[in-house]
Amino acid sequence: MKDHSDILKELDLKATPKRLAILDILSRESTYLSPEQVWTKTKQRFSTIGLPTVYRNLEELAGGGVIFKVIHPDRKLYYFFCDNRSHHHHFVCTSCKRVDDLSFCAFEEIEKEVSQTLNATISSHIMQVFGICSDCSEAKGGNR
Repeated sequence: MKDHSDILKELDLKATPKRLAILDILSRESTYLSPEQVWTKTKQRFSTIGLPTVYRNLEELAGGGVIFKVIHPDRKLYYFFCDNRSHHHHFVCTSCKRVDDLSFCAFEEIEKEVSQTLNATISSHIMQVFGICSDCSEAKGGNR
């Protein structure tokens, strides 16, 4: 994994102490966090940091692809540090909040369908798969 300062430099973002702290917090977690959770953890290091500052930094980092924005079925936003820079998508466990990489992408087929049936052009796409991971399924007695 690259140093957080190097990651920010690649994104042309200044390596401020608060940005570095946010990246450090997220990279140490194995699950996604809400902006409020990130803020609470960041306040332990910077007592005067405001929630708007955390939101702004999370959005900048998500825009640069350093962190993954989880658009959850509960209609809230969450964030997850992902050091995989290749094109991929994610499986999100709604029980334990674990996030796993998926290398499969059906974008070419979808793009062809949109082009042929709608005569339209796709500018971007997001795919997130939600479910219950195998560990949580087993813990609940194998119910899926």
